Amino acid sequence: MELILLFGVLFGLMLLGAPIFVAMLASALVTLAVTGLGAATVLPTQMASGVGATQLLAIPFFILMGELMSRAGLTQRIVELLMFFFGRFRGGLAHVVVGVNAFASSVSGSAPASASMVSSATLPAMRDNGYRPAFSSAVNASAAVLGPVMPPSVPLVFVSLVTTMSLGQLFIGGIGPGVLMAIVLFGTVALQARRGKLPGPATVPAEAARPLPVLFLRALPALGAPVFIIVGVIGGFVTITEVAIIAAFYVLVLGLFYRTISLRALPAMLRDSSVFSSTIMMLFAAVGGFTFIIAAQRVGDQVAAAVARVDMGPLLFFLLAALFFLLIGMVLDAVPAILIFLPILMPVATELGIDPIHFGVATVVNLMIGLLTPPVGALLFVLTKIGKVSFASLLREVWPFLGGLLVALLVVILAPPVVTFLPGLFFGG
Repeated sequence: MELILLFGVLFGLMLLGAPIFVAMLASALVTLAVTGLGAATVLPTQMASGVGATQLLAIPFFILMGELMSRAGLTQRIVELLMFFFGRFRGGLAHVVVGVNAFASSVSGSAPASASMVSSATLPAMRDNGYRPAFSSAVNASAAVLGPVMPPSVPLVFVSLVTTMSLGQLFIGGIGPGVLMAIVLFGTVALQARRGKLPGPATVPAEAARPLPVLFLRALPALGAPVFIIVGVIGGFVTITEVAIIAAFYVLVLGLFYRTISLRALPAMLRDSSVFSSTIMMLFAAVGGFTFIIAAQRVGDQVAAAVARVDMGPLLFFLLAALFFLLIGMVLDAVPAILIFLPILMPVATELGIDPIHFGVATVVNLMIGLLTPPVGALLFVLTKIGKVSFASLLREVWPFLGGLLVALLVVILAPPVVTFLPGLFFGG
């Protein structure tokens, strides 16, 4: 009864449009009042504990780095490099979209933000080269799921924070699924090109017509921040907070050097990043109060008992959890979904013998694909607006990509080494 009340109030307020942290705190407060689990004064203490982890200091700097990356125009340099390799082929620009999302969009931390950043650089070029607007929007929406899976993935940072798992292992574990998903998207584009549904070789802009060494040197600084984060965290040379600070400063210096960021614009970027960071911190505070109710009600034990009663094996549990996160990803952003539900399901998965790194990475993959899943996937609405196409036409073009990604998700679930091989290779075990 208490669980129905807790989650009923939570989802009811969310459906009414209340901010997620308000819905979480209100549901916790109502449950406290009705069940008598404790006085309302316990909530502030639990909220303070929710933001007490020193690792949370990294979050504002990751957000600032994403803001700086989008303003610095560094993505365009990677687009130019990829144009050298793919521009000569039929459907080459669509391959560029997939490639730039795989290599350059992970630091934004948000698939919709990645879609906005990359599509602003690619949609005009695709339009000028004769691509159907709906297809251009579909490939940008589909490729945007890659960034938050590939390291350095901000959603995986949150997985590490709420489960205390090694961030280095999570980062390494995200490489296999990310590469698999990229191969699926490349293959889908190639299949459409082979059928003659895509334009021929693109008109290469003057910036991308330079020799390969020049293009590589121009793009190299843009790849520096992600590479530094991955190497620093995996190698253990720096803490997650230190690497976030250094990477944000690095991107700022690049933007000032290339004159794509001005000192005059910096206060506005700091303000926007601070507002977003405050929202995340309020969410963590609300999670502290919300998880107190979950712990007091022994929700994890109840879920484990329910799984045991129906004699559910690890594979069936994994598949049901995947379906759950896929549906949740349609309506809820990855960060609150991870903070609310992963602490409940992770202990059950571990008890059933599922590798926690495998489950954590697969959860992020699920949530990202959920953003692309109709009828309410956020990426569909973002690209409908940016690409100025109808929802129905976008949906027709998205289905091949979505189908391929769902197959990739199934492979990730059924073949644990896709996730666990590299962490085992680098970290042992």
